[in-house]
Amino acid sequence: MLYDIAVGVDGSPESLAAAHWAAHEARRRGAGLHVVHAWFPHVRPAPSVPMDRGEHDWAGEILRDAVRGLRAAHPGLRVTERLVCDSPAGALLAAGAESDMLVLGSLGPGAFGGFVTGSVSQRVVAHATHPVVLVRAGRGVAEDHLPAADGVAPDEIPRTPYREIVLGLDIEHPCDEVIVFAFDLARLRGTGLRVVHAFRPPPRYGTEPSALLTASAAGRPAPPPRVDLQAWPRAGTEAERAVTAVLRPWREKYPTVPVTESVTEGRAAATLVHAARNAGVLVVGRRTNGHRLGTRTGPVAHAALHHAGCPVAVIPHG
Repeated sequence: MLYDIAVGVDGSPESLAAAHWAAHEARRRGAGLHVVHAWFPHVRPAPSVPMDRGEHDWAGEILRDAVRGLRAAHPGLRVTERLVCDSPAGALLAAGAESDMLVLGSLGPGAFGGFVTGSVSQRVVAHATHPVVLVRAGRGVAEDHLPAADGVAPDEIPRTPYREIVLGLDIEHPCDEVIVFAFDLARLRGTGLRVVHAFRPPPRYGTEPSALLTASAAGRPAPPPRVDLQAWPRAGTEAERAVTAVLRPWREKYPTVPVTESVTEGRAAATLVHAARNAGVLVVGRRTNGHRLGTRTGPVAHAALHHAGCPVAVIPHG
């Protein structure tokens, strides 16, 4: 069975925040929500398990409480549940493989104002074959929207505009799956999409390799470097043209989504985290080829997961 959105819960505040975020996303998509909790028998149960409960019974109670809260907060949403005897990472990966999207909770704010992923989340993100979204603890529905004006009642917050979606675009390896995911998030929310690309320009000066070889063969010192004052402006212009070319067919396919292109000189990871400070969701790709078994998140996704303050969607692609 293919579920629309799956979410892992363990009773923690971060997993419950992720579950409610996933429920809102499922309702926007007209989809169902599949709630998963994993347990595994231990010789010595964890301290969190009450003395008068068995591990299986306690795991079932955690799952039932989460599902009960979701159904109460999101009436009409189709919610299914599964209690799995497996390692947390194994259970979540299996649920994600059967879903269009897997949502997980993060551990909370980190040293750089973002959030810190746990070992289970890192393994799941590194091995997942479908999109994974991480939501930090304390994330509520109000934070998906722009700040409400004074005097707006809490029940009116969902009618305020959504924060924009931010997409980190790699023009050397543009991937349809990553771009489509970001455009769909923006379309479903009726908000804009900011596409961010960071480029590293060539050096302003250098010496032609042929000149170096000639000087070396003749036993002469290397010629002075050739200064290219146009290297940086040219690199920026070329990057802007490439971004525009990549996005052109997607602008036509999603005419209702306002798109802002942001091309900046700098390191991709730092530029993207900075751009996502006020975003609703940050979308990044994770290449699954070029690495053994495709089990690395890559430096940009790694930085986003650890330092971005908004939910982060990691989209695996070839």
